[in-house]
Amino acid sequence: MLRIADVGRNDVVYDLGCGDGRIVISAASIFGARGVGVDLDPRRIEEANAAARSAGVSGRVRFVVQDLFKTDFSEASVLALYLFPEMHARLLPKIRAEMRPGSRVVSYQFGIGDWIPDATEGIWTGELRGEIFLFKLPPR
Repeated sequence: MLRIADVGRNDVVYDLGCGDGRIVISAASIFGARGVGVDLDPRRIEEANAAARSAGVSGRVRFVVQDLFKTDFSEASVLALYLFPEMHARLLPKIRAEMRPGSRVVSYQFGIGDWIPDATEGIWTGELRGEIFLFKLPPR
C-alpha cells in the first residue's frame, strides 16, 4: 500500500482503522514518513504504541482512540484504508472536503464509492489475493 502511494520522507500517513499500527509504523520505519493511526479500540492503540516503541519510531508516529468520522485528517498527504465498502463510501465526501489536491488515498480490497482509481495493483500473500486501489485528489 505504501509503495503504490509513493510514500516518502515528507509525507504524513493517516491510517483509519489502524489496528496494530503496522501501516503507520512501516511508513515511518521504512519510508521515513510521519504517521497517525486512528482506531476505536483502546487495546489496539496500546498494541500500536508498544509496536512503535519496539520499532524505534515513537517520535514519528502517534495513535489515537477516535471515531474516524470525527477525525480531522486534513494534514494527511496519504490516507490508508482497509474498511468495509460502505464505510469508504461514507468517507468519500469527507476525504474530498478535507484533503489537499495531490494527496493520495490507498485502499486495500475495496474501492471508494464511485471514485475511479488512478491505479490498481493485485497482490498475493501466500494464499490471500487482494487488490490495492490508489486514488489521487484532483485540483479543486
